[in-house]
Amino acid sequence: MNPLLELSHVSYSYHEVNGETLALSDISFQLESGSFLAIVGPSGCGKSTLLSLISGLLEPEEGTISFLGKSLREAGSNIGYMLQKDHLFEWRTVYSNVTLGLEIQKKLTPRHLASVDAMLETYGLSSFRDARPSQLSGGMRQRAALIRTLALEPDLLLLDEPFSALDYQTRLSVCDDIAAIIKKEEKTAILVTHDLSEAISMADQVLVLSKRPGRVQRLVPVAFAMEERTPMRSRNAPEFKDYFNLIWKELNISG
Repeated sequence: MNPLLELSHVSYSYHEVNGETLALSDISFQLESGSFLAIVGPSGCGKSTLLSLISGLLEPEEGTISFLGKSLREAGSNIGYMLQKDHLFEWRTVYSNVTLGLEIQKKLTPRHLASVDAMLETYGLSSFRDARPSQLSGGMRQRAALIRTLALEPDLLLLDEPFSALDYQTRLSVCDDIAAIIKKEEKTAILVTHDLSEAISMADQVLVLSKRPGRVQRLVPVAFAMEERTPMRSRNAPEFKDYFNLIWKELNISG
């Protein structure tokens, strides 16, 4: 069976008047359906560039990216992208924000709208469907942004520092929320983060990139001996410290 996503020897440079800057070099890895991969690395190593390549916003200069055994363009892949800011529009209600993607893609069908209603109910936002984004807490806004992304039923979910604008306490709570939603909806996800604790507690694999140009320093499988894993429980597990020290060491080698 083909992996959901496969990158093979991918490189990318930014071209400017003063020359070119090699952002990523010889990136190769696979992602199986249902996996949760976190990507960490020094600032400027190309983490967000890598997500742009996977989403199809950029095309690699070298190497290939395949989705279910085909090129991104041939596969017609449905990839959801959740950015650092929630980008909820204040002039629209919460409901009209979470259905915006469906509206743009002309998918406001009974089935899709029923799915949105179910997610609003399940994830505690149904009573706020007619509210404005400014009436929501930071964590609720992120849940709304995720529901908007999931409404389009993506095969792969890309998360680019989605918790960076939240205070630390809210961030911990929202990590648990988002991880639970992704697990319940059985989504394959890639998270870019600067927070090692976040990466280890949420993902089942952590990809460590070197300093620019970003190269694969190491791929670390993450597993915890617990039945009902959550990010908060993972942070308190005895294995957590060992993973943290291992990845910290890899980052220091790369930096």
